[in-house]
Amino acid sequence: MDCKILLYRLDGQKKAKEKRRICNKKEALQFENDFLNKCKSTVNITFRNLVENYMEDCKVHLKPTTMENKKFLIQTKLMPYFSDLPICDIDISMVRKWQNELLSHENGYSQTYLKTVHNQLSAIFNYAVKYYRLPSNPAATCGSMGKKKADTMQFWTQEDFNTFISYLEDQTLYYVIFHLFFYSGIREGELLALTLDDFDFEKNTVKITKNYVKIGNEEIIQSPKTPKSKRVITLPQEIMDMVKNYSAKLYGYSPSERLFFVNKHAILRKLNNISKLSGVKKYVYTICATRMSSTRQKNIILKSRKPKLPRLRI
Repeated sequence: MDCKILLYRLDGQKKAKEKRRICNKKEALQFENDFLNKCKSTVNITFRNLVENYMEDCKVHLKPTTMENKKFLIQTKLMPYFSDLPICDIDISMVRKWQNELLSHENGYSQTYLKTVHNQLSAIFNYAVKYYRLPSNPAATCGSMGKKKADTMQFWTQEDFNTFISYLEDQTLYYVIFHLFFYSGIREGELLALTLDDFDFEKNTVKITKNYVKIGNEEIIQSPKTPKSKRVITLPQEIMDMVKNYSAKLYGYSPSERLFFVNKHAILRKLNNISKLSGVKKYVYTICATRMSSTRQKNIILKSRKPKLPRLRI
């Protein structure tokens, strides 16, 4: 059955709040309690209901991809610990215990990931301090964990790339994709958003102006991660020829359509498979290597300001 709550606004208008597929009275009462709890602007609100309000607020300001990442992190790393607790009962000792569990987790989370998780918890409590009269932020008082930047980053060498790409010579799609990754430094979402119109074959450049994401079954083309992500990259002639030859073989293709009809998961699977076959080590967050080396600089001019390396999360 469905459950419905009728609200009366200050202007006298009625507004219905519904929840579908409620099976029994207990679930209906839980829905009512959660709804009333969310309406409270006090420190007695539960962490779960606070997060629901926080996410509603974030949805107005953030991109869909950012929201999905935030939602996943909160559901997997914060909710199991704090979900049903009133925020006024979450103290420094609880936050410290939560930190220690993540620090000793068998998966061995990276320092940068631990920092990201802690920052998310702190952001939620900052929201509670501002809008729910929480006296202080226990996550900030407890102190952070992890590091903002990794100590070192490991990249493929030119020799690594040559070995890897030799296993893809008969797979044109991935042969072109991994060449573009290695020689341009673009992110996977930026690559998947490319159209043939983005390439200037007279100037040997490619424009990076958009980002491709897929959330559920919905495909979205959105602006890049930051304003500085919009850039023009000059590529070697051989890479430009490679793209031109690849596009010429696409049946019924329009230059304004996406050039690479795959998703990031397919690219990751290919990376994993070829890494195993070739013996070339795959590194977390990047498949690009020695991008700014003196040897590569003879052939490549990057007109953007230190573009990020492609982040293929393994």
